[in-house]
Amino acid sequence: MPHIPIDLAQARILLSNDDGIDAPGLKVLERIARSLSKDVWIVAPEREQSGASHSLTLRQPLRIRKLGPKRFSVDGTPTDCVLLAINEIMRKRRPTLLLSGVNLGGNMGEDMTYSGTVAVAMEGTLLEVPSIAFSLATVNGQKPIWDAAAVHLPGVIRALAGAPWPANTLVNVNVPNLPANEIRGVKATAQGQRKLGGNIVGATDPRGRPYYWIGPNRDEDAEKPGTDIWAVAQGYVAVTPAFLNLTHQAALAELGELFP
Repeated sequence: MPHIPIDLAQARILLSNDDGIDAPGLKVLERIARSLSKDVWIVAPEREQSGASHSLTLRQPLRIRKLGPKRFSVDGTPTDCVLLAINEIMRKRRPTLLLSGVNLGGNMGEDMTYSGTVAVAMEGTLLEVPSIAFSLATVNGQKPIWDAAAVHLPGVIRALAGAPWPANTLVNVNVPNLPANEIRGVKATAQGQRKLGGNIVGATDPRGRPYYWIGPNRDEDAEKPGTDIWAVAQGYVAVTPAFLNLTHQAALAELGELFP
């Protein structure tokens, strides 16, 4: 069913991320959430889990550590955190909204398939909790300008919470790493195209064995208007809806002719 508008003043908000429980971006998101609601819960990985995607821990036990009122860490993946938060920690009363991030580094284009930040929102969406992922689009070791997120994201959350969006749909938000007053506004965007791992660096260890680093360089298409990559390059906050049913309907119709 489509999600109905959310009264943020009465909302129970769950926060998680993939950068870990002590990440500065999570602290920024916590301040934002507490400005919107008094009922804020945090369940995040004990350690950084960047690139974990939608992985789930199945072959070892998971442990929950209570760090304070409504604040927990989990020794697992971002997906583990959401599962345990909703089905165990908060089982008596589920969250009404899930917020993920704020990730250090953008999650645009194909990044969405690798991102643990986006996976948090995926898992929340699969568990029928309206979910939004947030990232600050730093590149190449830039110093993060967290104020950009702190100033602009409350308005984005209020707007999204006040409007319904379809079932099986998460929202992925990327903020330009610019001073807050230089951000030009907010754009609704499509997922762009860029591929992680465009530069693989090889070397040899002291024992003569080769090893490899998957580098950060990517092929980017920042010139295609309407995409998340383009919007952030132009100085806009990019707001991208992502649908979790991966069926390609046009291809399904064609396959139906082959396999009636």
